Amino acid sequence: MNSDSDQEAAANLVRYYRWLRAYGLNDSHSGNASCRIGEEIWITPTGCCADTLSESDLIRVSISALAPEGASLDANLHLAVYRHVPEAMAVLHSHGPCSIAMTMSGEDFAAVDFEGRLYFGTVPVLDIPHAAYTEQSPEKVARILREHRVAIVRGHGVYARGRSLDQAYKWTCSLESSARIAWLTRTAGIQTGETS
Repeated sequence: MNSDSDQEAAANLVRYYRWLRAYGLNDSHSGNASCRIGEEIWITPTGCCADTLSESDLIRVSISALAPEGASLDANLHLAVYRHVPEAMAVLHSHGPCSIAMTMSGEDFAAVDFEGRLYFGTVPVLDIPHAAYTEQSPEKVARILREHRVAIVRGHGVYARGRSLDQAYKWTCSLESSARIAWLTRTAGIQTGETS
């Protein structure tokens, strides 16, 4: 690490990635996270454990490069988001159970709660074949994240981008909360209707 700002960015990335695990949005070895520093990013390594990840485990990559060996399986997806969404300074990938469960049909997710409607309106759900995931996901997810704060890949998980790690984390947590409210509303048999 070259500077105090690099060190702070790396420390923040580890912190937010651990929070995804601590608050049930990922299991011990799932999801990934990155943050932008100028024309480079820090990204979590492939197969890393959130409980034991340290700053020295992170991988630094140029935004104009291809992901190096050892970087997250989704590294090229993260890089595509930074190229397509210049204001993005962070990308988080999580496996929130309610967000995944509520979108298994493949239909876009329409929030029923006030905050979900305010933040997201309708969240696009992508259906990407498992066998073609690493090939197709970078372009497809980046294209959606140009226009939306979050995207969901059916049966897989959530991608959120933000102007900071904190904002990407907010979108991730808010979406999971909206999905949980939608799940509880459906389970209780409540008809929501439109709210103004």
